[in-house]
Amino acid sequence: MSARRSVCLALVLFTTSTFAADTPKTLGTIDRLDPKFDDLIPKDAGIEILAGGFDWSEGPVWVKGADGGHLLFSDIPKNMTWKWNAKDGLKEHLKPSGYTGMDKFTGKEPGSNGLTLDKDGKLILCQHGDRRVSRLVDGKFVTLVDKFEGKRLNSPNDCAFKSNGDLYFTDPPYGLPGQMKDKGKELDFQGVYRLSPDGKLTLLTKEMTRPNGIAFSPDEKTLYVANSDPEKAIWMAFPVKADGTLDAGKVFFDSTQWVKDKKPGLPDGLKVDAAGNVFATGPGGVIVFDKTGKHLGTLTTGVPTANCGWGDDGSTLYITADKQLVRVKTKTKGAGW
Repeated sequence: MSARRSVCLALVLFTTSTFAADTPKTLGTIDRLDPKFDDLIPKDAGIEILAGGFDWSEGPVWVKGADGGHLLFSDIPKNMTWKWNAKDGLKEHLKPSGYTGMDKFTGKEPGSNGLTLDKDGKLILCQHGDRRVSRLVDGKFVTLVDKFEGKRLNSPNDCAFKSNGDLYFTDPPYGLPGQMKDKGKELDFQGVYRLSPDGKLTLLTKEMTRPNGIAFSPDEKTLYVANSDPEKAIWMAFPVKADGTLDAGKVFFDSTQWVKDKKPGLPDGLKVDAAGNVFATGPGGVIVFDKTGKHLGTLTTGVPTANCGWGDDGSTLYITADKQLVRVKTKTKGAGW
């Protein structure tokens, strides 16, 4: 080892041991494209790493509580969910989380994906392996829906509640062992659905090739849906009609060229803040748009980034970034907080 290399190594070790306890590790960069972005993300903000070592982290949801609350999120390949809070750190939450069958699952993504909470605070899970949307009640999964017109769903991916209790969810093929070519695939399309509190399932659109992340605007007049197809890497905006069905959608933003430029990731999970700005995981990290679809800036993680969700008092954005859980403190709050 050269003398210069020895000095450099010693400096790295000194820096790490001296400042690791006080300085959080960060990931990537924050790229600002529009002055409006500064009203959302503080200029001194960083993408703080909270935990790592996951296979593919997804679906973060914040559970409020008297103790300050905690975050739940999925690790799809490991068929489990994790629990994290600042006090106790990371703990195993559920295993299995998405596939409860007795036979060995032959695919890569058996676990739960998107998570949310119902009006009673019960955990709702999009379960890949079991091909259903379920509710966790007293430690047991209760099926909410697993079929459309007698045919099994593909693998529910992400979901969002409307204030009247209707659950909207997407159903691409990612949880099927063979995906589009899977022998067990019973539907010849990938749908976006609405499940009413009375159990009625309505197909809202089957025109999207890979419907994925889903979220409402604050006034619930627009439904945003990500399309995680590398050939058509777009986000759609659908007007929501008075009866809860969807009018013809329009492209909110097209990131297909970014995919061709090898930016990591595809349009995936998304959330909306109280002002209607859209925080969407996609090529490069978390892309922030205003409600017109103007790109304001990016939380550039540098890795494929699956999803995000508001937590704490509503002004912290938790992000599942490939094998890591990270967060960004914001100047805005999530819709509904």
